[in-house]
Amino acid sequence: MGVWNQTRVVEFVFLGFSGIPYGHIYLFLVFLAIYTVTVLGNLMIFTLIQLDSSLHSPMYYFLSHLSCLDICLSSVTVPKILVNFLCQRQTITYNQCMAQMFFVMSFTGTEAALLAVMAYDRYAAICKPLHYSHLMKSKVCTVLAFATWVWGFVDSAFHTALSSNLYFCGVNQIHHIFCDLPPLMKISCSDTHINEMAIRIASLFVGGGPFLFIIFSYFFILSSILHIRSTHGKRKAFSTCASHIVVVIIYYGNALINYNRPSAGYSLEIDSLVSTLFCIMTPMLNPLIYSLRNKEVKGALKKVVERQKESKHHRALS
Repeated sequence: MGVWNQTRVVEFVFLGFSGIPYGHIYLFLVFLAIYTVTVLGNLMIFTLIQLDSSLHSPMYYFLSHLSCLDICLSSVTVPKILVNFLCQRQTITYNQCMAQMFFVMSFTGTEAALLAVMAYDRYAAICKPLHYSHLMKSKVCTVLAFATWVWGFVDSAFHTALSSNLYFCGVNQIHHIFCDLPPLMKISCSDTHINEMAIRIASLFVGGGPFLFIIFSYFFILSSILHIRSTHGKRKAFSTCASHIVVVIIYYGNALINYNRPSAGYSLEIDSLVSTLFCIMTPMLNPLIYSLRNKEVKGALKKVVERQKESKHHRALS
């Protein structure tokens, strides 16, 4: 314990941008632009769903939760990166690191469960249209949404509790751009076997469980769509699922690489790129995918813009 007290790490240093000694002001501007687009895009989706009655349906209710999640996930990582760029010190305290890791894992775990719930909503709408209003009534939607948040936070609390017992023996350089479990285990001088097993188990149940549920849901959805006789009906059914499918592919593709990397890891640059795509770029892409591919969202946005123009016109006349 005496040695531990002398070598206890109270601060970590991020090495994710160490290969770019100059030009941090440009990186600051890039990450600031990404964060601005992420917050404004997801805030726009959330606001449209609240304002437009035509979007008051289970599908858009869950989409509003996804928008909140994306804002939260981005806000856990990017502001600290921006502050570090301004201060020219890529550091974070031990307690801040644990908190950042906890919330990153909470929000990513919640998103995995939420995407599965959104797949179930599409299954109910396409495969059980006559029972849809009963299957996805308001109370059910509220319980499902709440359960996804609990799912992510309980999983993260378990991993964070295990991580709090790791020793770092004075080594405080994280080969990453924010605090996450794999890079922390890499620099720990403790036996990380239990942590590694926990990640594998969580990957199977917390990540793999929702993913398998999504696969089975879309198997039945595809089967139902193929039985639709009219081409217009098939096209309409596919269009309601297209945005969700794209988001699922992006999320799970990046998550698979991020949390199931080889034990030796990738190069520092590849690790930083993968994490950036997973936790920073994905929250920015989600609102773009839903706004560009969804006619109802675009229609709601058009109505809001027209209302604003009419309001300004009336104020000018008065």
